[in-house]
Amino acid sequence: MEHGFTVPHGTLSILRDIHLRVKAGESLAVLGPSGSGKSTLLGLLAGLDRPSGGRIEMFGTRIDDLDEDGRAALRAGDRDAGGVGFVFQSFQLLPALTALENVRLPLELSGNRDADARARDWLGRVGLGDRLDHFPRQLSGGEQQRVALARAFAGDPALLFADEPTGNLDRATGAHVAELMFSLQRERGVTLVLVTHDENLAAQCDRRVRIDGGELRESA
Repeated sequence: MEHGFTVPHGTLSILRDIHLRVKAGESLAVLGPSGSGKSTLLGLLAGLDRPSGGRIEMFGTRIDDLDEDGRAALRAGDRDAGGVGFVFQSFQLLPALTALENVRLPLELSGNRDADARARDWLGRVGLGDRLDHFPRQLSGGEQQRVALARAFAGDPALLFADEPTGNLDRATGAHVAELMFSLQRERGVTLVLVTHDENLAAQCDRRVRIDGGELRESA
């Protein structure tokens, strides 16, 4: 797989000659400095963008041939059909919705009949059972990221993409959120692809790769 952009004087190559296979249930860290292409790679793997060359398969389906609606449908599937969850550095919570509503809304949109009970259950699992009616502005950064974790896992995904999930948190809070994320990932048998520049966070994954000059290399 490769990815680049056309510019006035040619093509700007972001990723080159990427070969990557992630096993079911594995946790994989993608390391590299800012601007190295980590988030670009994550977006391609998740089907949020399409590569300019090569192929990408998710759950046995070639997603680079799918249109945007087809890729979205694959990400939204249940565990049996795949299903994808996301955790972002900036939390991506809707400010006008409470913690409960932020977790419940994606479940309702996917047609889950137990959306409210499931959202309450998952917020309880991440230690926010007493924060259901709080808006994001009323929550600390660590609490907001725990809401994001509850939202991601409530959909029962087979695959979780995490983009710098502790990047906006202090060290102690980040360590707590990371511990919770890995605990839930192992408990649920979810495949995790984690993008980070944090070596300590990456060390908790089963395997690490590093982007260097747009190319991917196994990291010891």
